[in-house]
Amino acid sequence: MSRAFVKEETLEAVQELPAKPISPHPNYLTPDGLAKLRERFAYYQARYAQLGQRDDIGARQEQLIVERELRYLEQRLKSAIVVEPAVQSEDRVHFGAWVDVKDPHGTIHTFRIVGEDEADAKIGYISWVSPLAQALLDAQIGDFVQWRRPAGEVELEVIAIRWQPPTQLLGGQSWTIGTVHLRNVVK
Repeated sequence: MSRAFVKEETLEAVQELPAKPISPHPNYLTPDGLAKLRERFAYYQARYAQLGQRDDIGARQEQLIVERELRYLEQRLKSAIVVEPAVQSEDRVHFGAWVDVKDPHGTIHTFRIVGEDEADAKIGYISWVSPLAQALLDAQIGDFVQWRRPAGEVELEVIAIRWQPPTQLLGGQSWTIGTVHLRNVVK
C-alpha cells in the first residue's frame, strides 16, 4: 500500500500550526480589555500545562492550538497600548467611551469603542478600527454621523457620551446594549 494512504498516528506527525494573523493597527486596549487579555493568557498557560501531563495524540493536537493562542496573546500583550478613559475629553467620542445613538427609526443603540481584541458586537463593544467606530470618533452630542456599510449608509444621531458603563449610571437598572439591526438609508 502506498504511504500516501496511511494515516500517521504518531506524536511526531503532529506539526506546529501557522501563527494567527496580527493586526497592522496599534493595539489600543481599555484597562478592562488588558485585564481580560491577561486572564485569557493565564487560562491558556494553565491549559497547556494540563495537556503536557498527557501523552496521547489528541492532547498533542490540542496543545498545538493552545501554543498558537499563547504566541498570539503574548504578542498582543507586548504590543498593548492602554488608553485610560478618565483622561479623555468628555465632550467628544473617544476610545473607551459608551455612545448612545439614535437611528432613522428612532431606536436608540449603545456602543462602546474598544480595542480589536475586546470587540464583541453581541454586547455592543465595537473595534475602534470598524466603520461604525470611525464614523463616531470625535463626534459630539447632537452630531449626525454617516455609518458607511456594504449594505448602504445609515445616518445616526449621537445623543449621549459616557465614560462609565450605563448600569453604573442608572443605579443597577437594566440597560439594553447590543447589535444594531437597521434598514438601509438611501440619500
